[in-house]
Parts: sequence; structure tokens; C-alpha cells
Amino acid sequence: NFVERSKFIPLRLTLEERKLLRLLEAALHVSEYTDIVDVLTFRSKTQRITKQLKEICAIMCGLVVATDYKKGQELIVDKDFAANAAFFQEIFEIGRRHKVMNPEKMRSEYGKMIYLLQDSQLGEVQELLNFKIVRPMRTAYNLLADKGGLGMLNDGLMHQATAEIMHEGKPRAQVQREIKAKETARAHLSKRYANAQLTSEEILAVLYSISDNNAYLRFNRDPVDKMIGYLKEYFDPKTPEAGFNLGITMGMGGARLSHSHERQYTYVMQSMMLWREVSNDMFKLWYLAESDLLREGAYYQLTNTGQGLNRVQSAPGTSKAIHGVLHKCQGKLGHWVGSSVIHLGDHNVPNALMFIDKYTQVPRILNPVALCVSQIDELCKDPGLKAYIDGQFGGADECRKAILADFFRHAFDGSGADNFFDAGSCIDGRLTSAWNWCSKIEKKNYYPVFKLTGFTGFDGGDFRS
Repeated sequence: NFVERSKFIPLRLTLEERKLLRLLEAALHVSEYTDIVDVLTFRSKTQRITKQLKEICAIMCGLVVATDYKKGQELIVDKDFAANAAFFQEIFEIGRRHKVMNPEKMRSEYGKMIYLLQDSQLGEVQELLNFKIVRPMRTAYNLLADKGGLGMLNDGLMHQATAEIMHEGKPRAQVQREIKAKETARAHLSKRYANAQLTSEEILAVLYSISDNNAYLRFNRDPVDKMIGYLKEYFDPKTPEAGFNLGITMGMGGARLSHSHERQYTYVMQSMMLWREVSNDMFKLWYLAESDLLREGAYYQLTNTGQGLNRVQSAPGTSKAIHGVLHKCQGKLGHWVGSSVIHLGDHNVPNALMFIDKYTQVPRILNPVALCVSQIDELCKDPGLKAYIDGQFGGADECRKAILADFFRHAFDGSGADNFFDAGSCIDGRLTSAWNWCSKIEKKNYYPVFKLTGFTGFDGGDFRS
């Protein structure tokens, strides 16, 4: 459904917007906003608001000076921030849009930016600034709605014009034909729906943005599909194979849960089904998370959650959406193993930003595992490596099953926190267990196989890291 999907798909950045993005990233990279503001040493609320305002104004002055030196001089003298309101709204909206489309970018900068914008929405700060820094994110749907082009989203050519072209297992000639057909479909749509308000370039921008969303799904949702496929292919839901029983017992191997093979199979399947649906709806969830974080008059509480000082804030929109995703999964599966509690706005997941950050880790965890398992046959083409795998595991298939069985057992065993209530079988505890498994990968007997397939780590990063 392109109409519904496009409501939450951000527009791809233009060349001019990318220049502003580089400026914003540089300003946020050197900023210490949260280090200065999120501390408990302020004697009063007024003191903290004054500091917040000073830091926000300093960042905004720096942005204007770097863009237009003359305007920047005037701003520093006159302190008339409202005169540059459109510029500030645009540059911060560009940063938010870029992050949603590229979750691996702006790893530290995005948090500072969101917390700065969150503070700018406080009534006391807005009163002193005299304008709003936050504006709605530009989406593919909004552009078409504003310019009378929504009919395009129901066109039969939309799928062909935005589809991901997969090259695996196809001859070069077929891939070239698919690329040509995609370009032709784009050209037809841009010609058919262009009008006095909506240019062909804007239509192409919408098509590219939807294509970017498909590329995002390929790299973030497809690893979950692969792991679900491996679970179905190598393990029987009822009868365990000798040596590859998925059953776990509390207290053994760090497990905090006790499950039979059948129960653990169901538990793993439903956890990954949930992760798949969350990855599929990530743009929508991110849009709602930002709406919760940046809504006017929504106060937060600076609290020591046991993981340092965090901003604890309710997130009604995100909570409603993720509960909807959970109920959808429960409806598909028929029954649910373990707890269905979703932590959001408490000491486990303090706010919507932390929630989004947790679920963007799913492909970082699953991608290396899926890649390693898929590359074992390739490794066995080398006689020396085949002899190692045969001697250590008994063959390529046994090696694959050993890795998968350990992952399906101990990445879903309720471990990873210092007490049962913060890990266990709750919705967020399943991810905590998976991260805990990742942290112990070096101690596994199959770790050399991971290294041989090109594994460097589970944590991705941008060019700076």
C-alpha cells in the first residue's frame, strides 16, 4: 500500500540539503549539549532553563555564522533568532530526515540534536526564543498531497518503478533488462503525473525516496527473514535432532529461562517474527517516536535509571503502535510464549529515542550471523579449511547447525541483565539476551569460522568510527 507507506517515508536529500547536513553534523559533533545540560548540579529549574537556552542559542549562532558570515554577525549583535526561524527549522529537519533514512549515521550527533529540540519545545524556552525550531518532517506523501499528485501512488507502475533489483542468481542480461524496465517506469510516471505545481524532478525525488525505503527493508528486514528460514530449515519444531536440542534450563549456560525444545522453538520464532514486523514498520515507528519526543508541553524527568542519567518520558503514540505490532504477531501465531510486557517510559527504556535505538540493533546482530552461516559452503571449497571444519564440527552442515543451535538457545535465554525483571522473556528482554550473546562470541568454539567469513564485529558505525 504505497499511500499508507509514503506517509512515513522521508524525502531523499537534495544536493543543497546535503551541504547543510554536513554543517549540522560538524556543529553537533563538537557540541557537548547533553554533557552540560543533563546534570543534577543545577540549584533550580530556572538555572537549568537558562543554561539550555544559552547552549541552544550558541549552536544556532554557530550554524548561521558558518552559512552566512554577515547574517551571523547581525544575529550575534541583535540576538534576533526569530528572523532566522525558517533556516533553523530547515537545517534541523534535514538532520532528522537523514537519520531516519540512514540509521547507521549520526550515531552520537542524533541524540544530542533530538534532546536539544526536545528542550526547545518546553514552554519556558519557547517563550524566550519567540519561535519554534521544530517543524514536521517532509515525507513523500506530503509533497504529493501539497501538489496534487497523490494519484500516482495508486498507479500500477509504482511497484516496478521503486522495486529493489536483486542480482543474486541472475545473468547480467536479465539484471540489465530489469534496470531498463525500472528506468522506463520512472520516466512514464514522471511524465504522466507532472503538472503546473508538480515537476518531473519532484516526482523522481518521491520515487527515489520510496526506492530508498525498499533498500532499507532489504538490509534491515531481510536478515530476520533469513534467520527465520534457517530456523525452519535446520530444526524440527517438535522433535529435536541429537546434539542440536534447542531446550534450555535456568542456571545452565547463563540461561534465566527453562524451555523444552518445542517451547524454545516457538519462543525464538515469535521473537523473530516480532523483530521482522518492527523492522518492516520502522519508518512509521520512528516518525511516531519523534512525534512523542518533540510534542509541545511534554515534560520529561531526568532520572538515574541505573544506566546513568536518562530523560524518562512517556511515548503514547509509539506505545500504541508497538502494541498494535505485537497483537498482529500474536494473531498470526495463535499463542504467545513468555511475557508480552513492552517497556517504554520506565527505567528499562526511558523514552522513545531509546526504544528506536534498541530496535535498530536487530540487523546489526542478525546480519553477521546470517552471513557467516551462508558462507560456510564457500569456505569448504578450500581443502585446508574443509579439513578444519570437518575435524572440528564433522562437516559443513554440522558447523552450520552448531552455530544456529547456540544462537537460538542462548541469544533467547533471558540473560543479559543483573536481575530477572530487567531481562527475562519480556519484549525488550529478548533483545537484551541477544546482545548478551553477541558480547560472548569470542569465547565460542566456532568463533574462528566467524573470522574466516570476514566478521569484524556486531556494532556498525559511520566513517568517523
